[in-house]
Amino acid sequence: MFFKSRRAQLSASTAVVMALSFGAIAQAQETSDDTDVLGTIVLGESKRDVQTDTAIPTTIVDQDEIEDRQAGTIAELIDSVPGVTLVNGSTASGSGINIRGYGANSTFGTDQKVLIQIDGATKGSEELYRIGTQLYTDPYLYKQIEVLRGTIGSFEYGSGVFGGVVLLETIDASDLTGGEVGFVGRQTLEFTSNGGGISSSTTLAWQPTTDMEFLLNYTRRTLGTRTDGNGNDINPLAGDVDDPSYVLKAKYTFGENRDHSLSFSYSKTQQEQFDVPYDTFGTTAFGNVDRLIENEVAALRYNFNPVDRNWLNLTAELTYSDELVLSEAIGAANALLDADNRYQTTTLRVKNSALFVTGSVDHELRTGVEFIQRTRQDASAGSAPGGTKETVAVFVVDEMQIGEGWTITPALRYENQTITQDPVNGTSTYDKDGLMGGVSARYAFANGWSVFGSAAYTENLPIIDDIANPVLINQSERGRTYEFGVAFDRADVFTGGDQLSAKVNYYTTNLWDLTTYRSFVPGGSTIAIERQGIELEAAYALQNGFYIDANAHVSNGTATIETGTTSDWAQNPADSFRLTLGKKFGEALDLSWEIEAAKRYDEGGTVSAGYGVHSLRATYVPQAGMLRDTQIRIGLENAFDKAYQPRLSTRLSTGRNLKVSLSKTF
Repeated sequence: MFFKSRRAQLSASTAVVMALSFGAIAQAQETSDDTDVLGTIVLGESKRDVQTDTAIPTTIVDQDEIEDRQAGTIAELIDSVPGVTLVNGSTASGSGINIRGYGANSTFGTDQKVLIQIDGATKGSEELYRIGTQLYTDPYLYKQIEVLRGTIGSFEYGSGVFGGVVLLETIDASDLTGGEVGFVGRQTLEFTSNGGGISSSTTLAWQPTTDMEFLLNYTRRTLGTRTDGNGNDINPLAGDVDDPSYVLKAKYTFGENRDHSLSFSYSKTQQEQFDVPYDTFGTTAFGNVDRLIENEVAALRYNFNPVDRNWLNLTAELTYSDELVLSEAIGAANALLDADNRYQTTTLRVKNSALFVTGSVDHELRTGVEFIQRTRQDASAGSAPGGTKETVAVFVVDEMQIGEGWTITPALRYENQTITQDPVNGTSTYDKDGLMGGVSARYAFANGWSVFGSAAYTENLPIIDDIANPVLINQSERGRTYEFGVAFDRADVFTGGDQLSAKVNYYTTNLWDLTTYRSFVPGGSTIAIERQGIELEAAYALQNGFYIDANAHVSNGTATIETGTTSDWAQNPADSFRLTLGKKFGEALDLSWEIEAAKRYDEGGTVSAGYGVHSLRATYVPQAGMLRDTQIRIGLENAFDKAYQPRLSTRLSTGRNLKVSLSKTF
């Protein structure tokens, strides 16, 4: 019987891989023809696995890639995923994540259409004005980030997901100890030339027995003030950002067959800035503030997974998220600048994964219920109205394997929420519910090809921020997404020992009854959006260590305002492409060249110049001698110091930046 994992690999055709490779090389003006095949022969392996076993568009950034990219922010870490666009990705407090044209924009750090979870705890502000994303955390704390694009894979995590889901998992002690009794430590130091940034990450893992494990990570990152390709400071008034972060974790496995486990995790990141612009996007001079940002996540999880009962894999988890932004105006009091924003979210989630068979159909049935309480602190002068949102949600996802080729997965989610005003402002209460869901289908041929498609409907229920508006607080945003594509995944395609996997995915999204994108001009608010796009991911590797990774996103979209006028959607991302050429010399050395390119955007009177930016990376891991268990990484980003401004960003990006990191395991 075949029970496949939900997180598996995507892919596409050989022709697409070749077309992308030649297309990127044509754009790159500085390349190397050196494809030396000397070195230890290893199995064909690229830098990133392209997921192939699912109709869900998903990309996984694992720990090796997290370390390889040497990112300063989480946003910088996932900008290589097709469909993901950064808003000011080089600034810690102003950066935001946009997926398929939804998420962060130049007004709010989020539009509630991209969902972010850390160890199961949902993160993100509501309409927090011009303070950027609420994902204040450090990349060193994590071992994996999964990005689910679109709606079809979102029903286990939340509602109103039109852009996608970002799932972050913090590191575990067993990732270092390998599950063996003992103590393992890892120290990482990193230096960045642009801005003079310095980072230190210390990880201590201890397993006193095979059943107990403990982990502590403490990271301190100083980003400094970076310069763009013209040599000008990027947001110089924000000063030097010094971010301490840490994570504590413990896990106890017990029971006669070690089928019970109890785990706890706690992470925190803090950031202080003094006399900095209130507007982290740098577009409007509201005035300066002293600002303190704290981000806390705690999770307690129990799992019971008996080996003799396939129908039972029960997880109960209690998560708590606390996001705090304290601001104090420099000079005279100001309602906006003095507004303190705090979001506290407590979630109790019980879910089960059952494996069973009905006739010729193998099922993986995932069911769950969630109880969520979200409290928003009332800010001064009503600039951010406070209140409490209580939500009860139920989801069902049945992944059905039919015969050798078909996988059909229906999914449903029901949510009921009650929003209550903060007593300071009144006693009004608003109830709303929604039933949403979708279905995906995939057929895999025996020769490595597969085809897939999906249809999904979701609702974004009203938010606390709209509690003072009698119309918006009773209106859900609605949307449908349709996707279909083709994938390919096989070894020994062109020569013995090579590996090719690739996937092309087309999507179309239609949103209506929108309340998020409001205009101060009467009749000018956006009420409907239609977007279409094509995403591609591809990877090819040879036994001699040579590999190619490529991805692309091409899209367009229109928006309709209240008067009925239709025009290009203001948050359309630019068409983008990324290609990596690399060579692995056994387990010791990995050299790669990457080009990130974007097409000129010229729609609706808005122009964003196209660009091509080159980066070089090298990782050296000595296999013997004094430096064994040491990793030396060198990255040269924006190697030719190009001045460029990505579409949707309000500032130029970072110029040439040399990154050097040294990591030692002991």
